[in-house]
Amino acid sequence: MTSDSDNRPECSAHSSDSEGGGRVLVLRLSGRWLLSNKRPELTHVLAGIDAAAGHDSMRFDVDDLQAWDTGLLIFVRACQDWADEQGLVCHLGDLPVGVQNLVALSRAVPKDKSTPDRQLRGWLAGLGELSLGMLDGLMRFFVFTGELVLDLLAFTAGRAQIRRKDFLFILQTTGAMAVPIVSLLSFLTGLIIAFIGVIQLQKFAADIYVADLVGLAMTRELAAVMAGVIMAGRTGAAFAAQIGSMKVNEEIDALTTFGISPMQFLVLPRVIAMVLMMPLLCVCANLVSILGGMVVATAISDVSVTQYLNQIDYAVSTTDFAIGIFKSAVFGLIIAMAGCYRGLHCGKDATAVGLAATSAVVTSITWIVVADAVFAVMFHILGI
Repeated sequence: MTSDSDNRPECSAHSSDSEGGGRVLVLRLSGRWLLSNKRPELTHVLAGIDAAAGHDSMRFDVDDLQAWDTGLLIFVRACQDWADEQGLVCHLGDLPVGVQNLVALSRAVPKDKSTPDRQLRGWLAGLGELSLGMLDGLMRFFVFTGELVLDLLAFTAGRAQIRRKDFLFILQTTGAMAVPIVSLLSFLTGLIIAFIGVIQLQKFAADIYVADLVGLAMTRELAAVMAGVIMAGRTGAAFAAQIGSMKVNEEIDALTTFGISPMQFLVLPRVIAMVLMMPLLCVCANLVSILGGMVVATAISDVSVTQYLNQIDYAVSTTDFAIGIFKSAVFGLIIAMAGCYRGLHCGKDATAVGLAATSAVVTSITWIVVADAVFAVMFHILGI
């Protein structure tokens, strides 16, 4: 019967001469090197060894090694690290082949030094990296815009690679299929504005002017903005997700291999469809929001339907309608460009697709608000 003391892992160190004349530090391993057994500490094994005393390499003697598992791998890795610190060459050739392969695999991937390095870098380096990243993104967007302009010119000349069937389907999804949600939210928006206005105007017996409030607010500003925000969350995110998924599946690379321009085949029809459909959705939002305001005005005040419509006709001019329609076309261009740009520059994993869709929505809404503010100042300067 074998006692536990005969099976426990042991290690001893001694020096020997190599064939080349140098000194070799030999670690003799014996017993069962298992995780369940208590292993000797490397510092205790090397306590009486002076690594600088002529040693130039290290090797292992495993003639008495009985069994091993991860416990031996841990010890060998510790020996390798110690040898590297002492400037010694660690030879693993005498170890079992399985140990050699696993140790080599454990050292194949370098340590991740990004976190310590990132902590050591100052805020100026981080600011510089952020600035370079923003500049790189800006240059990519300029390239994207330039390619889109050239493709639009090719489309007007009849040389664009667009499938009619796909274009008609995109028109349907961005136009007719978006009417219910745009109509619902526009109706509620007009209803809310009219309700707030009537409550305040009744104090001055000026209930009729709720038509001015709803008509001007919706036709000039809110109808286009509401439709833009809705389409940014509904269609802009869909564009980014569709194109991003195609990039993940390498379908865009396949299109390029076949000589088909992804910009013309994927981006151009979506941009044209959004620019064409957004004004129509804006008109729909105008009419439905005015209807919502009429419901409130006639329900909780003395304003009749005829009076409300006559006041709308008096207060809202064709210019007001045209301004809202023009804004909606610009907003449609912003939504389509943001969605397609984020999709084309998406990463190549599932997480990146979700991030691209989120980024498309945020970018679209942000630039819609910025563009609306610019238009407000510009129209004020022009006296429109």
